[in-house]
Amino acid sequence: MDFDLPEGAIAVREGVRAIAGKYDQDYWNRCDAEKRWPEEVWRELVQGGWHSLAVPEEYGGAGQGLLELSVALEALAAGGAGGAASFMYLLTPAFGGLTIARHGTAEQKRAFLPGIASGEIETCFAVTEPDAGSNAIDITTRARRDGDGFVVDGQKIWISGVERADHLVLVARTVPAAEARPRTSGFTVLLVDVKAAVADGTLAYRPIPKLGTNTVASSMVFLDGVRVPADRVLGEVDQGFAVLWDILNPERILAAAGGVGFGELALDVACGYARERAPFGTPIGANQAVAFPLAKAKAQVELARLMTYKAAWLWDRGRPCGSEANIAKLTAADAAWQAADRAFQTHGGMAYSLEYPVARMFRDARIAKNIPVAEELVLAHIAQHELGLPRSY
Repeated sequence: MDFDLPEGAIAVREGVRAIAGKYDQDYWNRCDAEKRWPEEVWRELVQGGWHSLAVPEEYGGAGQGLLELSVALEALAAGGAGGAASFMYLLTPAFGGLTIARHGTAEQKRAFLPGIASGEIETCFAVTEPDAGSNAIDITTRARRDGDGFVVDGQKIWISGVERADHLVLVARTVPAAEARPRTSGFTVLLVDVKAAVADGTLAYRPIPKLGTNTVASSMVFLDGVRVPADRVLGEVDQGFAVLWDILNPERILAAAGGVGFGELALDVACGYARERAPFGTPIGANQAVAFPLAKAKAQVELARLMTYKAAWLWDRGRPCGSEANIAKLTAADAAWQAADRAFQTHGGMAYSLEYPVARMFRDARIAKNIPVAEELVLAHIAQHELGLPRSY
């Protein structure tokens, strides 16, 4: 067993840290308040190639793996981005770069990966529907064959980044659920040209007002006769669930990496305040009532980091990692929440002041326990697959 990060991952961490260090919490507060994408940070990530780590070298990327992508996301979150980091590394790097690199045809790789590597092509992902949240089996968005391709009709919800995306990685049914045998068959993953569909009026989206993570919009997406050529299928027609798992597991691993970095950020802010705040002449960080909960939160962050790296390491080697991805997501989300909660408590009444970043951290950390998969479903998976208990759903 070797717990040292590869040299490439260390270089990634230092490179992304150098970018993140240029942007303070006031910057991230402004982006959130203005509900705008952190374009300045994104441009620097693109210019340095830090967004295209997982794109093969022959297409202009760095030829690294999910581990390096996780380290980059973690470094960006810890450097100040917090919850915004997960969206920045999930949208194009994971949903586009990783998926096409692993499941795209030679023609698709040539068509899309150089543009993803250069930053000219951005992507997002659409599986969730109003009546099919965590239960992807029940999605009803339909792609029916029509000549040389498909026509797609349906709705998606909580689709982040569609307003920026050039292409949407879309999961649709090509066989109705009632006819699919087994239940996980009949799905197809399609690459939808967002701008062309918007232009011809077959795709529309409406941003959803939400509590936090306002640096990226999340939208309802309406598909009404969207045409998708046959050469825009990722993987095999009707067998898209294999591709879907290779999207969902990296999504959970990267979400976990974001949680680890978020936890580090919250602890850094909390400890900085605890070292300086001295209402009775002694810094509050000297009090065990303040110090011990922060120390426990640090331990949780470190444990989550280990599982996150393990899950990414397994995925990079093509080995099963479903349980590890779920456990990483579970522990990292809880670690981030506990760290943010303790940061809030450490700041006392000043935590409610928007002059401090802890209010935003407290708000944004909570959602990680619900997305990209609810904590309860993760626990159900562990109970069934790791403990051998009867399936409950």
